[in-house]
Amino acid sequence: MQTRKFWPLAPITVAILLASCGGSSHHDDPELIVDSNPNSCTVTGSGGGSVVVGSGVAGDPAAPEAASGYRLGLKAKHSSSYMAVANTPLATKAGCDVLKKGGTAVDAAVAMQAVLGLVEPQSSTIAGSAFMVYYDAASKKVVAYDGRETAPAAATGYYLARQDQADPDSPAPLPSARRSGRSIGVPGVLRMLEMAQKEHGKLPWNGLFDYGIQLADDGFKVPGRLAAAIVSNANSLALDANAVATYFHQDGTPRKTGETMTNKPYAKTLRAIASQGADALHTGDIAKAIVAKAGQSVGDDAAKTPITPSLMTLSDLANYQPKKRTPVCVNYRSAYHICAMSPPSSGGIAIAQGLGILGQFDMKQYAPTNPENEGGVPTVMGVHLVSEAERLAYSDRDKYVADTDFIPLPANGVSSLLDPDYLKLRASLIHPDKSMGTAQAGDFGPVPLGVDKTVEHGTTHLSVVDAYGNVVSMTTTVESSMGSFHMVEGFLLTNQLTDFSAAPVDSAGTPIANRVAPNKRPRSTMAPTLVFRGDKPGDFVMATGSPGGGAIIQYVMKTVVGALDWGLDAQQATSLVNIGASNSPTTGVDGSNTSLDLTGLVEGLKAKGHTVSTGAQSSGVATIMRVTKDGKTLLQGGADPRREGIVLGDGAL
Repeated sequence: MQTRKFWPLAPITVAILLASCGGSSHHDDPELIVDSNPNSCTVTGSGGGSVVVGSGVAGDPAAPEAASGYRLGLKAKHSSSYMAVANTPLATKAGCDVLKKGGTAVDAAVAMQAVLGLVEPQSSTIAGSAFMVYYDAASKKVVAYDGRETAPAAATGYYLARQDQADPDSPAPLPSARRSGRSIGVPGVLRMLEMAQKEHGKLPWNGLFDYGIQLADDGFKVPGRLAAAIVSNANSLALDANAVATYFHQDGTPRKTGETMTNKPYAKTLRAIASQGADALHTGDIAKAIVAKAGQSVGDDAAKTPITPSLMTLSDLANYQPKKRTPVCVNYRSAYHICAMSPPSSGGIAIAQGLGILGQFDMKQYAPTNPENEGGVPTVMGVHLVSEAERLAYSDRDKYVADTDFIPLPANGVSSLLDPDYLKLRASLIHPDKSMGTAQAGDFGPVPLGVDKTVEHGTTHLSVVDAYGNVVSMTTTVESSMGSFHMVEGFLLTNQLTDFSAAPVDSAGTPIANRVAPNKRPRSTMAPTLVFRGDKPGDFVMATGSPGGGAIIQYVMKTVVGALDWGLDAQQATSLVNIGASNSPTTGVDGSNTSLDLTGLVEGLKAKGHTVSTGAQSSGVATIMRVTKDGKTLLQGGADPRREGIVLGDGAL
């Protein structure tokens, strides 16, 4: 008996497995593309042999050293059939192992999220939110999945500004809006993943959490970024006894890079989710624990620090629903079709607008110099044009974009914001020799909305391509580093609601689109992105995305332009100096890679009127491209050198 050939790339070993281990699959097709290569999902050691991630032997990328800030010398990795990239090695391994067993990209994303909430809690949590852009190879369709948190039903426009929402004289939440329960949103990532996995998974749900459970029970080595986050957030974590017990020793010292830690409560929670689905988090004992923790009114510290409680209820948790949305798609240079996340994320619209504006310029001539060296040094004009396009896109984002279930976009919506004539008009505002500094939002007539520049913070990203040709680009988040610092049942609760405007109106009393409202989703900048060749989905080119809060748009734009306009490979585009601007006079030039001389670039930008910031930036781009090499069609992956991620696939990479 033979299986049908699903793969779009070079074939791997094929076997037929009836989905029986750990439960029955709910999917009708029992045929799985299984990889029997023992070297798959490993890394190539210095001696040329394969090294299992998490083994602790020499060359294991999960045996971390102190973070260096920027890893030099990363090269694009190649595989023939499937690939996973995440910002921590253990999460990448979790996804790759699922792909090796014949799982889909969505199956892998579930396993990766389970591990990320354990080993990268400063950036992600199973009680957080995520956006996923998914390409289904069989139907050649792209769908966007929305797992964004919501505000509790009891929230009003003053939820983040006043302890008593109805009292104009009420003081602000304590000890701050972020550290209070008011920042905690009703979680959505597990409901979203459950929806997507029911539609596109092949492996049993209950087996996708095995590796996360194993790591939580048996222990994992503390990554450098987690250790740094524990230290930097120590004072806020000190208010929560669960967080102290998890991230600190009994003598009060923080857990350090490279030491082994466990999280038994997290393992228990994952077992419940594995057996009960997302209901385990949204109903029952875990839901009660979440509501109680979010409602905590004093800290667990000796001073019993006052904490303004959340107004989240069990009904809020039980009633949460993920949503399938139409992705924001645009054609670029009559050569590519690009799809990204739709509102409540502003990321997709901003990426599409930025590319539509840049499409009016010949970007190819402004490629970085010496791209073989970590992507090279960007050119002055290249950075100037990219940052000016972003200023224009951010200006529309700041004024118009919010949860469109509550606040509609102006004019005819997405089609108006992406209208080619409108973007051509916006591009005409760019002067080749002088920065505009701060752009004005586009004119769509009398739209009574104030501008909201609320700053977003940390997230993480993963990209996956499976052996069937399906693709996932998913950005997932706890918001600021370690979220709200409230910890329950082994996981952190987010401070995602601080992505809303803290005030419902601006200084003139004009309503702000991104104001808090009951059951509303806060605006995001997350921008999971897929690229296809031609004018429609089908010929897959690239999956990419990044963490980085409000700068996500800039990191993704840099990567897409780097790959499509400047011909950089997956690693070069990812390693390339982060560049760009939100809607302010300041243009960022990432100083993380201190081996590059950026003096000429900085001085050239200043000559064009840019205020240049050269601080180190922590993005986390995860990129997979489909390329041709030596006559073979391959997958090519790149992990961000500013974080600890790796690329894994079939064969030892």
